[in-house]
Amino acid sequence: MIASLLPLWILLTSLVGGLIIFALREGAVWPRTFVNLAAAVVKIILVGWMVYGVYHGEDFAIGYELLPGIDLAFRADAFSVLFLVLSAILWLITTIYAVGYLEHAQNRRRFFGFFSLCVTATMGIALSANLLTFLFFYELLTLATYPLIAHRGTAASQRGARIYLAYTLFGGALALVGTAWLYVLTGGVDFTTGGALSEGVIASHGAALMVIFALLFFGFGVKAAIVPFHGWLPVAMIAPAPVSALLHAVAVVKAGAFGVVRLVYDVYGIVPSFEMGLLTLVGIVAAVTILYGSFLALFQDELKKRLAYSTISQVSYILLGTALFGPMGTVGGVVHLVHQGIMKITLFFAAGNIAETLHIHRISQMQGIGRRMPLTMAAFSVGAFGMIGFPLVAGFATKWYLGLGAIEAEAYWVLGVLALSTLLNAAYFLPILYKAWFQKPPKGVQRPHQGLESSGWLLWPTVITALLSVAAGVFAGADHAPVYWAMIVARLEYGGLL
Repeated sequence: MIASLLPLWILLTSLVGGLIIFALREGAVWPRTFVNLAAAVVKIILVGWMVYGVYHGEDFAIGYELLPGIDLAFRADAFSVLFLVLSAILWLITTIYAVGYLEHAQNRRRFFGFFSLCVTATMGIALSANLLTFLFFYELLTLATYPLIAHRGTAASQRGARIYLAYTLFGGALALVGTAWLYVLTGGVDFTTGGALSEGVIASHGAALMVIFALLFFGFGVKAAIVPFHGWLPVAMIAPAPVSALLHAVAVVKAGAFGVVRLVYDVYGIVPSFEMGLLTLVGIVAAVTILYGSFLALFQDELKKRLAYSTISQVSYILLGTALFGPMGTVGGVVHLVHQGIMKITLFFAAGNIAETLHIHRISQMQGIGRRMPLTMAAFSVGAFGMIGFPLVAGFATKWYLGLGAIEAEAYWVLGVLALSTLLNAAYFLPILYKAWFQKPPKGVQRPHQGLESSGWLLWPTVITALLSVAAGVFAGADHAPVYWAMIVARLEYGGLL
Protein backbone atom coordinates (compact mmCIF):
# COMPACT_ATOMS: atom_id res chain seq x y z
CA MET A 1 0.00 0.00 0.00
CA ILE A 2 2.81 2.42 0.91
CA ALA A 3 4.66 1.69 -2.33
CA SER A 4 1.53 2.09 -4.44
CA LEU A 5 1.16 5.65 -3.13
CA LEU A 6 4.70 6.58 -4.15
CA PRO A 7 3.63 8.23 -7.44
CA LEU A 8 1.33 10.54 -5.48
CA TRP A 9 4.06 11.42 -3.00
CA ILE A 10 6.38 12.34 -5.86
CA LEU A 11 3.71 14.65 -7.28
CA LEU A 12 2.85 16.14 -3.91
CA THR A 13 6.40 17.15 -2.97
CA SER A 14 6.49 19.89 -5.59
CA LEU A 15 2.75 20.63 -5.49
CA VAL A 16 2.66 21.18 -1.73
CA GLY A 17 5.95 23.04 -1.89
CA GLY A 18 4.51 25.37 -4.52
CA LEU A 19 1.37 26.03 -2.50
CA ILE A 20 3.46 26.84 0.60
CA ILE A 21 5.58 29.25 -1.47
CA PHE A 22 2.46 31.04 -2.72
CA ALA A 23 1.35 31.42 0.92
CA LEU A 24 4.65 32.96 2.08
CA ARG A 25 5.13 36.72 1.90
CA GLU A 26 7.38 38.11 -0.82
CA GLY A 27 10.12 39.09 1.62
CA ALA A 28 10.42 35.63 3.22
CA VAL A 29 13.58 34.78 1.26
CA TRP A 30 15.14 32.11 3.46
CA PRO A 31 11.88 30.26 4.28
CA ARG A 32 11.09 30.18 0.57
CA THR A 33 14.58 28.94 -0.29
CA PHE A 34 14.33 26.25 2.38
CA VAL A 35 10.96 25.03 1.05
CA ASN A 36 12.30 24.99 -2.51
CA LEU A 37 15.43 23.02 -1.69
CA ALA A 38 13.79 20.71 0.86
CA ALA A 39 11.03 19.73 -1.56
CA ALA A 40 13.57 19.10 -4.34
CA VAL A 41 15.73 16.92 -2.08
CA VAL A 42 12.75 14.91 -0.83
CA LYS A 43 11.65 14.38 -4.44
CA ILE A 44 15.07 13.00 -5.38
CA ILE A 45 14.90 10.57 -2.44
CA LEU A 46 11.42 9.39 -3.47
CA VAL A 47 12.42 9.04 -7.12
CA GLY A 48 15.48 7.05 -6.02
CA TRP A 49 13.19 4.73 -4.09
CA MET A 50 11.06 4.29 -7.20
CA VAL A 51 14.08 3.60 -9.42
CA TYR A 52 15.25 0.90 -7.00
CA GLY A 53 11.78 -0.64 -6.94
CA VAL A 54 11.30 -0.62 -10.73
CA TYR A 55 14.71 -2.22 -11.18
CA HIS A 56 13.68 -5.05 -8.82
CA GLY A 57 10.34 -5.56 -10.52
CA GLU A 58 8.15 -3.72 -8.02
CA ASP A 59 4.88 -2.31 -9.38
CA PHE A 60 4.09 1.33 -8.60
CA ALA A 61 0.56 1.97 -9.84
CA ILE A 62 -2.45 3.83 -8.53
CA GLY A 63 -5.62 5.19 -10.12
CA TYR A 64 -8.85 7.04 -9.38
CA GLU A 65 -12.07 6.85 -11.37
CA LEU A 66 -13.16 10.38 -12.29
CA LEU A 67 -16.10 9.32 -14.46
CA PRO A 68 -17.29 5.92 -15.69
CA GLY A 69 -14.52 4.66 -17.97
CA ILE A 70 -12.27 7.67 -17.27
CA ASP A 71 -9.45 7.15 -14.77
CA LEU A 72 -6.75 9.43 -13.47
CA ALA A 73 -4.02 6.80 -13.26
CA PHE A 74 -0.29 6.69 -12.51
CA ARG A 75 2.31 4.00 -13.12
CA ALA A 76 6.10 3.77 -13.24
CA ASP A 77 8.09 1.88 -15.86
CA ALA A 78 11.64 2.02 -17.24
CA PHE A 79 10.86 4.89 -19.61
CA SER A 80 9.13 7.03 -17.00
CA VAL A 81 12.02 6.38 -14.60
CA LEU A 82 14.45 8.02 -17.04
CA PHE A 83 12.28 11.13 -17.29
CA LEU A 84 11.70 11.21 -13.53
CA VAL A 85 15.40 11.02 -12.68
CA LEU A 86 16.26 13.73 -15.20
CA SER A 87 13.49 16.01 -13.92
CA ALA A 88 14.21 15.46 -10.22
CA ILE A 89 17.96 16.03 -10.43
CA LEU A 90 17.77 19.01 -12.76
CA TRP A 91 14.96 20.56 -10.72
CA LEU A 92 17.22 20.65 -7.66
CA ILE A 93 20.16 22.06 -9.65
CA THR A 94 17.97 24.62 -11.44
CA THR A 95 16.40 25.68 -8.14
CA ILE A 96 19.85 26.43 -6.73
CA TYR A 97 20.69 28.37 -9.89
CA ALA A 98 17.39 30.28 -9.83
CA VAL A 99 17.86 31.34 -6.20
CA GLY A 100 21.08 33.09 -7.18
CA TYR A 101 19.82 34.37 -10.53
CA LEU A 102 16.74 36.02 -9.01
CA GLU A 103 18.47 37.28 -5.87
CA HIS A 104 17.50 40.90 -6.54
CA ALA A 105 14.44 40.31 -8.71
CA GLN A 106 10.82 41.10 -7.94
CA ASN A 107 7.90 38.67 -7.70
CA ARG A 108 10.07 35.76 -6.59
CA ARG A 109 7.17 34.19 -4.72
CA ARG A 110 5.15 34.02 -7.93
CA PHE A 111 8.13 32.69 -9.89
CA PHE A 112 9.00 29.85 -7.53
CA GLY A 113 5.35 28.97 -6.96
CA PHE A 114 4.70 28.44 -10.66
CA PHE A 115 8.13 26.86 -11.01
CA SER A 116 7.02 24.16 -8.57
CA LEU A 117 3.70 23.69 -10.38
CA CYS A 118 5.63 23.28 -13.62
CA VAL A 119 7.69 20.49 -12.06
CA THR A 120 4.52 18.87 -10.72
CA ALA A 121 3.04 18.82 -14.22
CA THR A 122 6.26 17.34 -15.63
CA MET A 123 6.25 14.58 -13.03
CA GLY A 124 2.59 13.89 -13.78
CA ILE A 125 3.43 13.51 -17.47
CA ALA A 126 6.21 11.06 -16.66
CA LEU A 127 4.00 8.96 -14.37
CA SER A 128 0.80 8.97 -16.46
CA ALA A 129 -0.59 5.49 -17.01
CA ASN A 130 -3.05 6.40 -19.75
CA LEU A 131 -3.54 8.93 -22.49
CA LEU A 132 -6.16 10.99 -20.67
CA THR A 133 -4.01 11.46 -17.56
CA PHE A 134 -1.11 12.43 -19.81
CA LEU A 135 -3.25 15.03 -21.57
CA PHE A 136 -4.41 16.52 -18.25
CA PHE A 137 -0.85 17.15 -17.04
CA TYR A 138 0.24 18.14 -20.54
CA GLU A 139 -2.23 21.05 -20.45
CA LEU A 140 -1.39 21.86 -16.83
CA LEU A 141 2.22 22.27 -17.94
CA THR A 142 1.13 24.83 -20.54
CA LEU A 143 -0.69 26.91 -17.94
CA ALA A 144 2.06 26.64 -15.31
CA THR A 145 4.80 27.68 -17.74
CA TYR A 146 3.04 30.73 -19.16
CA PRO A 147 3.62 32.97 -16.08
CA LEU A 148 7.30 31.94 -16.03
CA ILE A 149 7.86 33.12 -19.59
CA ALA A 150 6.00 36.37 -18.86
CA HIS A 151 7.78 36.82 -15.51
CA ARG A 152 9.76 39.97 -16.36
CA GLY A 153 6.54 41.80 -17.17
CA THR A 154 8.01 43.65 -20.15
CA ALA A 155 6.21 44.03 -23.47
CA ALA A 156 8.64 41.58 -25.08
CA SER A 157 8.18 38.92 -22.38
CA GLN A 158 4.40 39.24 -22.49
CA ARG A 159 4.48 38.92 -26.28
CA GLY A 160 6.69 35.83 -26.04
CA ALA A 161 4.35 34.30 -23.47
CA ARG A 162 1.28 34.97 -25.64
CA ILE A 163 2.92 33.36 -28.67
CA TYR A 164 3.92 30.37 -26.54
CA LEU A 165 0.37 30.06 -25.21
CA ALA A 166 -1.19 30.30 -28.67
CA TYR A 167 1.04 27.59 -30.11
CA THR A 168 0.73 25.20 -27.18
CA LEU A 169 -3.03 25.61 -26.79
CA PHE A 170 -3.38 24.84 -30.49
CA GLY A 171 -1.26 21.73 -30.00
CA GLY A 172 -3.31 20.79 -26.95
CA ALA A 173 -6.52 21.16 -28.97
CA LEU A 174 -5.18 18.77 -31.63
CA ALA A 175 -4.19 16.28 -28.93
CA LEU A 176 -7.60 16.59 -27.24
CA VAL A 177 -9.47 15.86 -30.49
CA GLY A 178 -7.20 12.89 -31.19
CA THR A 179 -7.58 11.55 -27.65
CA ALA A 180 -11.38 11.90 -27.64
CA TRP A 181 -11.65 10.22 -31.04
CA LEU A 182 -9.41 7.36 -29.95
CA TYR A 183 -11.44 6.87 -26.77
CA VAL A 184 -14.62 6.62 -28.85
CA LEU A 185 -13.04 3.87 -30.98
CA THR A 186 -11.40 1.93 -28.15
CA GLY A 187 -13.23 2.83 -24.95
CA GLY A 188 -9.99 3.81 -23.20
CA VAL A 189 -6.27 3.86 -23.84
CA ASP A 190 -3.85 2.68 -21.15
CA PHE A 191 -0.16 2.92 -21.97
CA THR A 192 0.78 -0.70 -22.70
CA THR A 193 4.15 -2.14 -23.67
CA GLY A 194 3.82 -3.25 -27.28
CA GLY A 195 0.76 -1.06 -27.90
CA ALA A 196 -2.75 -0.72 -26.53
CA LEU A 197 -4.73 -1.13 -29.76
CA SER A 198 -6.28 -4.51 -30.46
CA GLU A 199 -5.93 -6.22 -33.83
CA GLY A 200 -9.67 -5.84 -34.35
CA VAL A 201 -9.59 -2.07 -33.86
CA ILE A 202 -6.62 -1.75 -36.20
CA ALA A 203 -8.33 -3.86 -38.88
CA SER A 204 -11.66 -2.05 -38.58
CA HIS A 205 -10.52 1.55 -38.26
CA GLY A 206 -7.19 1.75 -40.10
CA ALA A 207 -7.87 5.05 -41.90
CA ALA A 208 -9.28 6.73 -38.79
CA LEU A 209 -6.31 5.58 -36.73
CA MET A 210 -3.91 7.17 -39.21
CA VAL A 211 -5.71 10.52 -38.90
CA ILE A 212 -5.81 10.21 -35.11
CA PHE A 213 -2.08 9.47 -35.07
CA ALA A 214 -1.42 12.63 -37.08
CA LEU A 215 -3.54 14.70 -34.68
CA LEU A 216 -1.72 13.35 -31.63
CA PHE A 217 1.72 13.49 -33.25
CA PHE A 218 1.42 17.12 -34.29
CA GLY A 219 -0.40 17.99 -31.05
CA PHE A 220 2.51 16.68 -28.98
CA GLY A 221 4.96 17.89 -31.60
CA VAL A 222 4.09 21.54 -30.94
CA LYS A 223 5.75 21.33 -27.53
CA ALA A 224 8.61 19.32 -29.06
CA ALA A 225 9.08 22.30 -31.43
CA ILE A 226 8.89 20.28 -34.64
CA VAL A 227 8.78 22.15 -37.95
CA PRO A 228 6.47 23.96 -38.75
CA PHE A 229 5.31 24.42 -35.13
CA HIS A 230 8.66 25.61 -33.77
CA GLY A 231 8.07 29.36 -33.88
CA TRP A 232 7.22 29.74 -30.19
CA LEU A 233 10.57 28.52 -28.89
CA PRO A 234 12.95 31.30 -30.04
CA VAL A 235 10.60 34.08 -28.87
CA ALA A 236 10.17 32.36 -25.49
CA MET A 237 13.89 32.99 -24.88
CA ILE A 238 12.93 36.37 -23.45
CA ALA A 239 12.27 34.44 -20.21
CA PRO A 240 14.87 34.41 -17.39
CA ALA A 241 17.73 31.93 -17.85
CA PRO A 242 16.40 29.38 -15.31
CA VAL A 243 13.13 29.26 -17.25
CA SER A 244 14.94 28.86 -20.56
CA ALA A 245 16.93 26.01 -19.04
CA LEU A 246 13.74 24.40 -17.77
CA LEU A 247 11.98 24.77 -21.15
CA HIS A 248 14.84 23.25 -23.13
CA ALA A 249 16.24 20.60 -20.82
CA VAL A 250 13.41 19.24 -18.70
CA ALA A 251 9.86 20.41 -19.07
CA VAL A 252 8.15 21.62 -22.21
CA VAL A 253 10.08 20.28 -25.19
CA LYS A 254 10.78 17.02 -23.40
CA ALA A 255 7.09 16.62 -22.56
CA GLY A 256 6.27 16.82 -26.27
CA ALA A 257 8.98 14.33 -27.23
CA PHE A 258 7.95 12.03 -24.36
CA GLY A 259 4.38 12.12 -25.65
CA VAL A 260 5.43 11.12 -29.17
CA VAL A 261 7.46 8.18 -27.83
CA ARG A 262 4.51 7.00 -25.72
CA LEU A 263 2.22 7.38 -28.74
CA VAL A 264 4.39 5.19 -30.96
CA TYR A 265 5.43 2.53 -28.47
CA ASP A 266 2.68 2.32 -25.85
CA VAL A 267 -0.47 3.45 -27.69
CA TYR A 268 -0.12 2.24 -31.28
CA GLY A 269 2.79 -0.16 -30.77
CA ILE A 270 6.00 -0.17 -32.75
CA VAL A 271 4.96 -3.01 -35.11
CA PRO A 272 1.55 -1.54 -36.06
CA SER A 273 3.16 1.91 -36.41
CA PHE A 274 5.68 0.43 -38.83
CA GLU A 275 3.11 -1.56 -40.80
CA MET A 276 0.78 1.45 -41.12
CA GLY A 277 3.61 3.66 -42.39
CA LEU A 278 3.35 6.01 -39.40
CA LEU A 279 7.06 5.82 -38.62
CA THR A 280 7.76 7.36 -42.02
CA LEU A 281 5.84 10.49 -41.01
CA VAL A 282 7.74 10.74 -37.73
CA GLY A 283 11.10 10.16 -39.43
CA ILE A 284 10.59 12.75 -42.18
CA VAL A 285 9.39 15.44 -39.78
CA ALA A 286 12.25 14.68 -37.39
CA ALA A 287 14.88 14.85 -40.15
CA VAL A 288 13.53 18.13 -41.54
CA THR A 289 13.44 19.63 -38.05
CA ILE A 290 16.99 18.49 -37.24
CA LEU A 291 18.46 20.07 -40.36
CA TYR A 292 16.25 23.17 -40.44
CA GLY A 293 16.88 24.03 -36.79
CA SER A 294 20.64 23.58 -37.20
CA PHE A 295 20.66 25.70 -40.37
CA LEU A 296 18.80 28.59 -38.73
CA ALA A 297 21.09 28.43 -35.69
CA LEU A 298 24.00 29.46 -37.95
CA PHE A 299 22.53 32.93 -38.46
CA GLN A 300 21.71 33.84 -34.85
CA ASP A 301 23.99 36.36 -33.16
CA GLU A 302 22.03 36.36 -29.91
CA LEU A 303 23.45 33.49 -27.85
CA LYS A 304 20.18 32.27 -26.33
CA LYS A 305 18.47 32.27 -29.73
CA ARG A 306 21.26 30.20 -31.23
CA LEU A 307 20.80 27.76 -28.38
CA ALA A 308 17.04 27.81 -28.97
CA TYR A 309 17.39 26.79 -32.61
CA SER A 310 19.89 24.17 -31.49
CA THR A 311 17.19 22.76 -29.21
CA ILE A 312 14.69 22.66 -32.07
CA SER A 313 17.20 20.49 -33.90
CA GLN A 314 18.46 18.38 -31.02
CA VAL A 315 15.13 17.34 -29.50
CA SER A 316 14.11 15.77 -32.80
CA TYR A 317 16.92 13.23 -32.39
CA ILE A 318 14.54 11.62 -29.90
CA LEU A 319 11.85 11.44 -32.57
CA LEU A 320 14.32 10.21 -35.18
CA GLY A 321 15.33 7.30 -32.95
CA THR A 322 11.66 6.50 -32.38
CA ALA A 323 11.07 6.41 -36.14
CA LEU A 324 13.79 3.80 -36.74
CA PHE A 325 12.32 0.31 -36.68
CA GLY A 326 14.77 -1.53 -34.48
CA PRO A 327 15.99 -1.57 -30.87
CA MET A 328 19.24 0.32 -31.50
CA GLY A 329 17.37 3.36 -32.80
CA THR A 330 15.15 3.18 -29.73
CA VAL A 331 18.21 3.22 -27.46
CA GLY A 332 19.61 6.28 -29.24
CA GLY A 333 16.34 8.20 -29.14
CA VAL A 334 15.38 7.34 -25.56
CA VAL A 335 18.82 8.01 -24.08
CA HIS A 336 18.91 11.39 -25.79
CA LEU A 337 16.00 12.42 -23.59
CA VAL A 338 18.49 12.46 -20.72
CA HIS A 339 21.72 13.32 -22.51
CA GLN A 340 20.32 16.36 -24.33
CA GLY A 341 18.85 17.59 -21.05
CA ILE A 342 22.08 17.71 -19.09
CA MET A 343 24.09 19.16 -21.99
CA LYS A 344 21.54 21.82 -22.91
CA ILE A 345 20.95 22.96 -19.35
CA THR A 346 24.72 23.46 -19.05
CA LEU A 347 24.70 25.70 -22.11
CA PHE A 348 21.81 27.80 -20.84
CA PHE A 349 23.29 28.12 -17.36
CA ALA A 350 26.52 29.34 -18.93
CA ALA A 351 24.66 31.80 -21.15
CA GLY A 352 22.81 33.09 -18.08
CA ASN A 353 26.08 33.54 -16.18
CA ILE A 354 27.58 35.54 -19.03
CA ALA A 355 24.49 37.72 -19.33
CA GLU A 356 24.18 38.37 -15.60
CA THR A 357 27.88 38.92 -14.87
CA LEU A 358 29.12 40.70 -18.01
CA HIS A 359 25.80 41.80 -19.56
CA ILE A 360 26.82 40.13 -22.81
CA HIS A 361 24.03 38.59 -24.86
CA ARG A 362 25.50 38.42 -28.36
CA ILE A 363 28.10 36.07 -29.79
CA SER A 364 29.79 38.98 -31.56
CA GLN A 365 30.62 40.44 -28.13
CA MET A 366 32.24 37.28 -26.72
CA GLN A 367 35.87 37.92 -27.70
CA GLY A 368 38.21 36.57 -25.06
CA ILE A 369 35.39 35.74 -22.67
CA GLY A 370 37.10 32.45 -21.83
CA ARG A 371 39.88 34.38 -20.12
CA ARG A 372 37.40 36.43 -18.11
CA MET A 373 35.07 33.56 -17.12
CA PRO A 374 37.16 30.38 -17.57
CA LEU A 375 35.01 27.95 -15.56
CA THR A 376 31.78 29.13 -17.17
CA MET A 377 33.24 28.86 -20.67
CA ALA A 378 34.83 25.50 -19.89
CA ALA A 379 31.37 24.23 -18.94
CA PHE A 380 29.91 25.79 -22.09
CA SER A 381 32.61 24.10 -24.15
CA VAL A 382 31.73 20.70 -22.67
CA GLY A 383 28.08 21.21 -23.60
CA ALA A 384 28.99 22.37 -27.10
CA PHE A 385 31.34 19.45 -27.76
CA GLY A 386 28.64 17.09 -26.50
CA MET A 387 26.06 18.54 -28.88
CA ILE A 388 28.48 18.14 -31.78
CA GLY A 389 29.02 14.52 -30.76
CA PHE A 390 32.61 14.40 -29.53
CA PRO A 391 33.58 11.18 -27.72
CA LEU A 392 33.66 11.20 -23.90
CA VAL A 393 30.66 13.55 -23.72
CA ALA A 394 27.03 12.42 -23.51
CA GLY A 395 26.05 13.39 -27.06
CA PHE A 396 28.42 10.87 -28.62
CA ALA A 397 26.45 7.91 -27.26
CA THR A 398 23.25 9.31 -28.75
CA LYS A 399 24.67 9.63 -32.25
CA TRP A 400 26.46 6.28 -32.01
CA TYR A 401 23.26 4.38 -31.27
CA LEU A 402 21.24 6.38 -33.79
CA GLY A 403 23.84 5.46 -36.40
CA LEU A 404 23.63 1.79 -35.42
CA GLY A 405 19.85 2.06 -35.51
CA ALA A 406 19.93 3.50 -39.02
CA ILE A 407 22.07 0.59 -40.23
CA GLU A 408 19.89 -1.92 -38.40
CA ALA A 409 16.74 -0.49 -40.02
CA GLU A 410 18.51 -0.16 -43.40
CA ALA A 411 17.56 3.53 -43.34
CA TYR A 412 20.89 4.69 -44.70
CA TRP A 413 19.58 8.18 -45.44
CA VAL A 414 19.52 8.73 -41.68
CA LEU A 415 23.32 8.43 -41.66
CA GLY A 416 23.40 11.37 -44.05
CA VAL A 417 21.11 13.36 -41.76
CA LEU A 418 23.34 12.59 -38.77
CA ALA A 419 26.52 13.52 -40.67
CA LEU A 420 25.10 16.78 -42.02
CA SER A 421 23.60 17.79 -38.69
CA THR A 422 26.93 17.09 -36.97
CA LEU A 423 28.70 19.39 -39.44
CA LEU A 424 26.07 22.07 -38.83
CA ASN A 425 26.43 21.60 -35.05
CA ALA A 426 30.15 22.21 -35.40
CA ALA A 427 29.56 25.20 -37.68
CA TYR A 428 27.43 27.05 -35.13
CA PHE A 429 29.26 26.03 -31.94
CA LEU A 430 32.96 26.07 -32.84
CA PRO A 431 33.03 29.78 -33.87
CA ILE A 432 31.71 30.63 -30.40
CA LEU A 433 34.49 28.63 -28.77
CA TYR A 434 37.12 30.14 -31.06
CA LYS A 435 35.95 33.67 -30.25
CA ALA A 436 35.82 32.94 -26.52
CA TRP A 437 39.17 31.17 -26.15
CA PHE A 438 41.43 32.39 -28.96
CA GLN A 439 40.47 36.01 -29.55
CA LYS A 440 41.68 38.74 -27.22
CA PRO A 441 39.16 40.62 -25.10
CA PRO A 442 38.62 44.31 -25.89
CA LYS A 443 41.30 46.60 -24.45
CA GLY A 444 40.80 47.65 -20.87
CA VAL A 445 38.35 44.84 -20.11
CA GLN A 446 39.24 42.74 -17.06
CA ARG A 447 37.78 39.73 -15.35
CA PRO A 448 34.49 40.52 -13.56
CA HIS A 449 35.93 40.74 -10.03
CA GLN A 450 38.25 39.03 -7.63
CA GLY A 451 37.47 35.46 -6.60
CA LEU A 452 34.72 33.52 -8.34
CA GLU A 453 33.81 34.73 -11.81
CA SER A 454 30.08 34.57 -10.92
CA SER A 455 28.04 34.06 -7.81
CA GLY A 456 28.52 30.54 -6.48
CA TRP A 457 24.75 30.01 -6.81
CA LEU A 458 25.21 30.45 -10.58
CA LEU A 459 28.66 28.99 -11.15
CA TRP A 460 28.55 25.65 -9.33
CA PRO A 461 25.30 24.38 -10.89
CA THR A 462 26.87 25.12 -14.28
CA VAL A 463 30.03 23.20 -13.42
CA ILE A 464 28.06 20.29 -11.95
CA THR A 465 25.88 19.80 -15.05
CA ALA A 466 29.01 19.97 -17.24
CA LEU A 467 30.58 17.22 -15.13
CA LEU A 468 27.38 15.19 -15.43
CA SER A 469 27.59 15.57 -19.21
CA VAL A 470 31.11 14.16 -19.16
CA ALA A 471 30.18 11.38 -16.72
CA ALA A 472 27.26 10.33 -18.92
CA GLY A 473 29.69 10.02 -21.83
CA VAL A 474 32.60 8.36 -20.05
CA PHE A 475 30.40 5.87 -18.18
CA ALA A 476 27.79 5.38 -20.91
CA GLY A 477 28.35 1.63 -20.84
CA ALA A 478 28.08 1.25 -17.07
CA ASP A 479 25.27 -0.54 -15.30
CA HIS A 480 22.37 1.78 -14.42
CA ALA A 481 23.64 4.56 -16.70
CA PRO A 482 20.97 6.16 -18.95
CA VAL A 483 22.01 3.87 -21.83
CA TYR A 484 21.34 0.86 -19.60
CA TRP A 485 17.76 2.00 -18.91
CA ALA A 486 17.23 2.89 -22.58
CA MET A 487 18.21 -0.69 -23.44
CA ILE A 488 15.60 -1.97 -21.00
CA VAL A 489 12.97 0.14 -22.77
CA ALA A 490 14.09 -1.20 -26.16
CA ARG A 491 14.11 -4.80 -24.94
CA LEU A 492 10.56 -4.49 -23.63
CA GLU A 493 9.20 -2.81 -26.74
CA TYR A 494 10.84 -5.24 -29.15
CA GLY A 495 10.17 -8.38 -27.14
CA GLY A 496 13.76 -9.41 -26.43
CA LEU A 497 15.22 -8.73 -29.90
CA LEU A 498 17.97 -6.50 -28.47
